[in-house]
Amino acid sequence: MFRLYSLFVLLDLALLVIALIDCLSADEHAIRALPRVAWVFLILLFSPIGAIAWFVAGRPARAVRMSNGEMWRPGAGFPEDQRPRRGQPVAPDDDPEFLRDLAGSLKDDEQLMKKWEADLKRREEELRKRESDPTD
Repeated sequence: MFRLYSLFVLLDLALLVIALIDCLSADEHAIRALPRVAWVFLILLFSPIGAIAWFVAGRPARAVRMSNGEMWRPGAGFPEDQRPRRGQPVAPDDDPEFLRDLAGSLKDDEQLMKKWEADLKRREEELRKRESDPTD
């Protein structure tokens, strides 16, 4: 029984040391969920749960190889022209076709407004002529 407990203590100590070294050597901006100081306290005070929690929830995420062969690090984002959009609706401000159609629509609207203004001026002229014409 003593051997079994000593094995668990050695495994716990090894896990604690590995988790602590991994936590202290990780880049500060890459650590997830909590600041580094909090992770160190969790690893030291709540052994082995803190060390296991570090490996599950705090350790920096690994880089992923994309289908085009490039490496992508989580949190690095995508350049705007390379953002994956598989079947997702595109916002109107991001859709070049919509913006082109909008520019054409604005030209049509300007022509319609000029036509309405001309019609309004013509009607005003007719009204002024009727009001100033004493033969009525």
